[in-house]
Amino acid sequence: MAKAIIAGASGLIGGLLLEILLQSSEYKEVVILVRKELPITHQKLKQLVIDFDKLEDYAAEINGQAVFCCLGTTRKKTPDLSAYRKIDHDYPLLMARIALRNGIQQYHLVSALGADVGSSTFYMKLKGEVEDDITKVGLKCLHIYRPSFLTGHRTEKNRVEEKIVTILFKLIDPLLLGGLKKYRSIPAKTVAMAMYKQSLIKQEGVFIHLSDQIK
Repeated sequence: MAKAIIAGASGLIGGLLLEILLQSSEYKEVVILVRKELPITHQKLKQLVIDFDKLEDYAAEINGQAVFCCLGTTRKKTPDLSAYRKIDHDYPLLMARIALRNGIQQYHLVSALGADVGSSTFYMKLKGEVEDDITKVGLKCLHIYRPSFLTGHRTEKNRVEEKIVTILFKLIDPLLLGGLKKYRSIPAKTVAMAMYKQSLIKQEGVFIHLSDQIK
C-alpha cells in the first residue's frame, strides 16, 4: 500500500480526492499540506499545517508514492497578482522539485482547459507556465488534468456568479458536440476520481488529460 500527499485538500477537487483516498484500500497513509487544520479525523490521515512560503522546511515530509497538487485561488480571494502567482505557480513548481528530489513516483497537477503560455489572459497564461515549468523538472511520471468549468458543492458562501454559470452550463452542455465536448462542464468528483485511478497505474512520461477525456 502507498502513501499520498495532497496540497489543496480544502478546495473542491482536493477535498473530494481526500475522501476517495481515505476510503481506498490502495493507500495506507494520506498526508495533507494545509494552512490551517481541517475538521476531519481518520486513522490514515496526517494533517501537516505549514507555511507554504517555507515549503522547503517541510521537504522531508513530502515523500511517498504520489503527490496530488490541487492548489489554486481566484482573483476575488487573491487580488494581488504576485500572491496569486505564488499559489498557482511557485508552490506547485517547488513541490514538483521536492518530489523529484525525494524520489516520488508520480505527480498529479490540476490545471485548466485552455492553459497556454501564449495566452493573452493572465489565468490561462499562468496555468500554461506552471505546466511548462513542471514538465521541465524531469519527473518520472507527470499527470496534468485540464478540466473545463467545475461543478460541485463548494464550501465558500456567496459565489453567486458560479451558481449562475452552473445553471447556464446545464443548458449549454447538450449543445456542445464533437470537438466542442471538451468545453462541457465537469463534476469535480469526476476529476478527483480520474486522478485516483491514474495513480494506480504504473507508467512513466507526461500525460495531459483534457476535460472530455477525464470524463
